[in-house]
Amino acid sequence: MAKREVTTGFEPSLQRLEEIVRLLEEGALPLEQSLTLFEEGVGLSRRCLDILGDAERKVEVLMVAKGQTAPFEPEAEP
Repeated sequence: MAKREVTTGFEPSLQRLEEIVRLLEEGALPLEQSLTLFEEGVGLSRRCLDILGDAERKVEVLMVAKGQTAPFEPEAEP
C-alpha cells in the first residue's frame, strides 16, 4: 500500500479516518496492511482531537473577551 499524503484539516482527516474504519471493518485486508491502516488511523484520531482542542481554546478566549468567564461546555447530544 502506498503512503498517503498527510491531511492537515479537520474535515479531510475525519474523512480519511472514516475510510480507514470502513476498510478495517470489511476485514478483507492482509494483516500487515491492516496494521499500517490502524497506525494511520490512530495518528488521524490524535490530529482530530488536537484540532478540536485548539478550537475549544479559541472559543474560550473569545468568550472571555466578550465578558463571559465560564468555560466552554459543548451541548450534549440528545
